[in-house]
Amino acid sequence: MPTKPLYLYDSYLKEFEAKIQHVTGSQVILDQTAFHPRTGGVAYDTGYLTKGNMKYEVMGAEINRETKEIIHFLEEAVDLNQGDLMKGILDWERRYRLMRLHTAAHLIAAIMYTDCNALITGGQVDYRHAKLDFNLPETNREIFEAAVEKANKEASKNVPLKIYFLTREEALKMPGVVKLAERMPPKEKELRIVEIPGIDIQADGGPHVKNTKEIGEILLVKIENKGKNKRRIYFEVK
Repeated sequence: MPTKPLYLYDSYLKEFEAKIQHVTGSQVILDQTAFHPRTGGVAYDTGYLTKGNMKYEVMGAEINRETKEIIHFLEEAVDLNQGDLMKGILDWERRYRLMRLHTAAHLIAAIMYTDCNALITGGQVDYRHAKLDFNLPETNREIFEAAVEKANKEASKNVPLKIYFLTREEALKMPGVVKLAERMPPKEKELRIVEIPGIDIQADGGPHVKNTKEIGEILLVKIENKGKNKRRIYFEVK
C-alpha cells in the first residue's frame, strides 16, 4: 500500500502520527509520513519515531518508485511491529534550511531560464548548500553573480508561494513548467505545481517556504566547469 506523503500538502508539518505497515530489519514503512525522502534533487529529512517511551532515530528516507512506499531508515528498530502507532518528529532545523535552499534554487533556475535560456542538467539541495548545473557553453561568473543578485531582489519582495495540483496534461501546457534539459516530470496523472507568482512555475514534489522572504540572503559559494555545456553553481542561504 502506498505511503501517504504528508509533506506534499504541508511543508510545515513538524510532527505526525502513523501506523507501521512493514518492518524489515531497521527499515520501517508507515501508512503516512511527513519525512521527505531523497527524491527530486532534495535531500531526505531526519528526526525520530517514538512509541511510548521508546525513541528511534530516523537516519533518512527513500521512496520505492514501484510501490510508492516510503522507507524510513532507522538506527535500530527493536520491538517495532506491524500495526504499531508511531509519532514522527522531524529535525526541523534541517528541514527548514532545505526548504529555504529549495525555494532559492527555484528562483535562480527561473532567472537563468528567462535571462539566459539555460536549462537545468542536474542539481542537489543538501543541508549545507545547494548546487545547480546549467547547459551553458561557457563558464561566465558574471552571469551567475547577476542571477544570484536578481534572486535576492526577487526574494526581498515577500512573494507568497502557491502550491496546487493539476492533471499532467494541464500542467505540461504551461510555458516554463519544465526547466530540466534531459528529463520530464514523473509520469503521474496529477502533478504538484509550485508557483512563485510573476517569477517561476514548476512541477515539483519537494518542500518549500510559504513566502520568499523566508529564504534570507542567497550567497554564491563557487562556480565550476563540469564539462561540455555543463556549468555548476554552488550557493547557500543565511
